[in-house]
Amino acid sequence: MPKRVALLTAGGYAPCLSSAVGALIETYDATDPEIELIAYKHGYHGLLTGNTVVIGPEERAGASLLHRYGGSPIGNSRVKLTNDDDCRKRGLIREGETALEVAAARLQADGVDVLHTIGGDDTNTAAADLAAYLRTQGSELTVVGLPKTIDNDIVPIRQSLGALTAAQEASRFAQHVLAEHGSNPRMLIVHEVMGRASGWLTAAAARDYMAWHAEQQWLPGIGLDPRRWAIHAVYVPERGIDLAAEARRLREVMDEIGCVNIFLAEGAGVDDIVAELEAAGETVGRDPFGHVKIDTIDPGRYFADRFAGEIGAEKQMVQKSGYFSRSAPANDTDLALIREMAELAVSCALEGRPGVIGHDEDHGDELRAIEFERIAGHKPFDASQAWFTDLLAGIGQV
Repeated sequence: MPKRVALLTAGGYAPCLSSAVGALIETYDATDPEIELIAYKHGYHGLLTGNTVVIGPEERAGASLLHRYGGSPIGNSRVKLTNDDDCRKRGLIREGETALEVAAARLQADGVDVLHTIGGDDTNTAAADLAAYLRTQGSELTVVGLPKTIDNDIVPIRQSLGALTAAQEASRFAQHVLAEHGSNPRMLIVHEVMGRASGWLTAAAARDYMAWHAEQQWLPGIGLDPRRWAIHAVYVPERGIDLAAEARRLREVMDEIGCVNIFLAEGAGVDDIVAELEAAGETVGRDPFGHVKIDTIDPGRYFADRFAGEIGAEKQMVQKSGYFSRSAPANDTDLALIREMAELAVSCALEGRPGVIGHDEDHGDELRAIEFERIAGHKPFDASQAWFTDLLAGIGQV
């Protein structure tokens, strides 16, 4: 039986972090209130710097409040434990140290028996590396992770926490932004959705939006026209974009109804954009993980500028829903999934069974502790799924 359990949330925000922390606290409190709980502030940043908070009686009693909020009460950061140069540059470790050694020493000094990581593939596999390193030092640490990513792209997990809420919130964002189609004649609106390597969130947000659209009442005679409120294109990284053909198709839409509305995954067409920029001699920024910094290439603006002239847009608008959707509180569907996963996470921790909790697609979608070595990121969205191809057919995109 563990005596001290630590929690941390890491990576980008998702609409599950606050609730996942709350669910873990509630489950431990109901299981054994004698188990001490601490949290490392701002993920691996706090682990390296020793920035902790004790989850005491007041926090345990009030943990249900965390389900009402988005964000993370214990904070996040993007720190890669295997990138010592970046950790050193940020002052998180000293010359001659490695991040794994410093993190492991901190866990030992803090007497942590179980570490719960709530994050994506990088967060959870880094925790597995920590546990493996500690074993070489004769210290046992059970790591049980919860899968967080709004992209729903963790292999082999069917559904990551927070993704469904993020899609719903991106749809709600669009329900306001797409009302701007009447703010100018021949209006082009690009709704840029987070998702650098996976189009799942963009596709799911478009599905949610068009489901909302189908439930509304319209009054075309005065201009409340369902065609003008519809989505006219959905672009995801997993599908190539024939820009010339799309420009011709969207020009017809613009000529007919006077506006064009696009849902764009931020990673759609990025390889082509980066190649074009680098061929022109520009340097494209990358983060410590080697990922292209999306904000340095601005895909939404690129596509808006590319299409505007060809479809005859008089005005163009690019709006990004990412921070709106990723910091929302979890919806009811995600809350149920969080509770289910948190209960199994605590059970596994008490039994000393490590892994990442999730419905394992390679094991008949069984909810289990998935082996760390099988966890990977960037699971591509299956753009051939019937619901997505039906969605594209319904908006006239093939």
